[in-house]
Amino acid sequence: MKLTGPWDRDTVDRFLADARIPVRIGCRTPADDPWLVSLWFEWDGAVHCATGANADIVTFLRSDDHVSFEVSTNDPPYKGVRGRGRATVSPDPDKRYLRSLMDRYLGGTDNDLGDRLLRPEREEVHVRIEPERLHSWDYSARMPAGTDSDDNADVN
Repeated sequence: MKLTGPWDRDTVDRFLADARIPVRIGCRTPADDPWLVSLWFEWDGAVHCATGANADIVTFLRSDDHVSFEVSTNDPPYKGVRGRGRATVSPDPDKRYLRSLMDRYLGGTDNDLGDRLLRPEREEVHVRIEPERLHSWDYSARMPAGTDSDDNADVN
């Protein structure tokens, strides 16, 4: 895997392991149109997501497994990791990944969303993205926390 940007692999791994923001995944539809979806994720050197077996993204990834992805902060200072890789989709009959993601993002499954998503009749899949390239960025040095992004038009 190729890694570029200011962060070393340990910093990338720490950022992605600690991030509690969705990963944005870009792919192509069978008609070759671009598609973007945000999903909860976990990181262990690969991106792991869960979604319903009938979600559009599942159909799209089974048609073309090439993806791009990004995990980035929503508030200044902007920083994050983007990349590209290959996605695999596999059944998750015990909803192991969904349960783990609900623990990570919501602190557990004992809530209305858990009641709805963990219904026995709902089929769940595991989406795993094996990165081929990662690129980090970190504007902390030139965009302090709390800085209004309009004052930093030259950042991007």
